[in-house]
Amino acid sequence: MQDKVIVITGATGALGQVVANTARECGWIVAEINRAPAPAEVTPLSFGGVDLTNAEAAAAAIRQIAEQAGRIDALLNIAGGFVWSDLANADAITWDRMYALNLKTALNASRVALPHLVESKGAIVNVGALGALKAGAGFGPYAASKAGVHRLTESLAEELKGRVRVNAVLPSTIDTPQNRKDMPNADPKLWVQPEELARVMLFLVSDEASAVTGALVPVTGRV
Repeated sequence: MQDKVIVITGATGALGQVVANTARECGWIVAEINRAPAPAEVTPLSFGGVDLTNAEAAAAAIRQIAEQAGRIDALLNIAGGFVWSDLANADAITWDRMYALNLKTALNASRVALPHLVESKGAIVNVGALGALKAGAGFGPYAASKAGVHRLTESLAEELKGRVRVNAVLPSTIDTPQNRKDMPNADPKLWVQPEELARVMLFLVSDEASAVTGALVPVTGRV
């Protein structure tokens, strides 16, 4: 994948950092889009303080990447969030927030990246969730938003068949510091390691996966 440009949203998160570093090791030119402010030492293709729930902000960041890098070959929509809340205590704001963080960010980034990806015959990988196939108690807002990501993936794959490949990974629990904090009695050895998920995502945007589109790929660890 030498000299190909991959855009990663949420690249400073626990998963995003690992995916970005793994992509660089594989030879990709990595462009990062993050909600958090850009750190003091950044590459020319690092964009911080970008609210991807805002379509104009997403468009501006993607345009700058395309202008500076000259092309976009892949988009990994990792930006997102999680909240546990049962129906009785989850107000409309909670549901709207999950929709915005998990679905709208992927929608906005994908929409503006599409012309560049069509030109390069590139690929998109979204991050869905295994928990959105059958939601557990308290997973309503999160699972509903991630189910939207699944349907977005399938719909885009059909619309862009033969031009841009669109797939999604459906991880179970990922081994992150936050998850270890929230579930201190669980065994993280059974969870999906970020490095494992990164390799699946990068495979799906690589030339080796040229025949794969519209797939929702479970990445379930050892549970």
